[in-house]
Amino acid sequence: MLAFLADFSSYFGPLNVFRYITFRAAGATITAMFMVFMFGPAVIASLRIRQGRGQPIREDGPESHLLKRGTPTMGGLMILSGLIATTLLWANLRSPYVWITLSVTVGFGAIGFYDDFLKVTKQSHKGFSGKSRLALEFLIAGIACYFISVFTVNSPESPTLSTSVSIPVFKGILVNLGLFFVPFGMFVMVAAGNAVNLTDGLDGLAIVPVMIASATFGIIAYLSGHAVFSSYLGINFVHGTGELAVVLGALIGAGLGFLWYNAPPAQIFMGDTGSLALGGLLGTVAVATKHEIVFAIVGGLFVLEALSVIIQVASFKMTGKRVFRMAPIHHHFEKKGWKEAQVVIRFWIVSVVLALIGLATLKLR
Repeated sequence: MLAFLADFSSYFGPLNVFRYITFRAAGATITAMFMVFMFGPAVIASLRIRQGRGQPIREDGPESHLLKRGTPTMGGLMILSGLIATTLLWANLRSPYVWITLSVTVGFGAIGFYDDFLKVTKQSHKGFSGKSRLALEFLIAGIACYFISVFTVNSPESPTLSTSVSIPVFKGILVNLGLFFVPFGMFVMVAAGNAVNLTDGLDGLAIVPVMIASATFGIIAYLSGHAVFSSYLGINFVHGTGELAVVLGALIGAGLGFLWYNAPPAQIFMGDTGSLALGGLLGTVAVATKHEIVFAIVGGLFVLEALSVIIQVASFKMTGKRVFRMAPIHHHFEKKGWKEAQVVIRFWIVSVVLALIGLATLKLR
């Protein structure tokens, strides 16, 4: 909304500052952080009253988790409120990518909210039907991918950009998926949402890697949407995606505000409301900027968490034996004797390293 003020810069020069994505991304970060920080206590108090016993805790999990009984969930509402309100304030609402990304975020968040609601009201880990949940996620992702392909501008240099996937490190190489682009993009978005969801198992474990990935893709989105910088780096210029840096700035700010209350010992859990929505958001940005493979590197921690569950389930079904002491893998390390803080901080370190590797692919062309 504030981006429209730049249209009046001819009457008042200083308004031209609202034309710059970097300025608005910084403004979105600060605004979202203070919004979530200021309203956080009221939200937590309200959720605690409404939820009573809070999020159900797994009996077969680490014993230390039993102390978390009564902690409210659905903290994703705090993040999403700050993220959406701030994005509408600071982003250029003429950008279709902003609306596509917000639509996926809200859609996935609504699915996660319903899942959290069922778990809290029934005091059970069985929430929304897995098949129904995935079907809705794929539907939302499919619509989003279709519109991404529609609004992506092809060029003489990249005539199939709208339906292609770029290969990191190799300059100018695009793999045209054609009709398979939409299914591929759907998979990326849904996988991202559920991978972040699986990572959200310890205090602060998911939100910091999400912010690290957001900062990384904020840079990627800005560079991909800038004709000069993208040409210099040898990455594909995707017109209009620079505006996604503002959305990601809002996510970082909202995440910082949430982390204040989610830091150990957590006063509130993110829940599926937040984890599904934030994963879907990151997946959408990756598809829009044509950096899906880089996202698998930057979000490698999320990939590892998801793979640990897949491997555990497959191994048990085929052999009757478990590969890990408990899945997702962060619980495996807890079972091995690592303290919760050790697991969380070490996983943060892994996320930073993976983010740096992902950014390095921009220059290694």
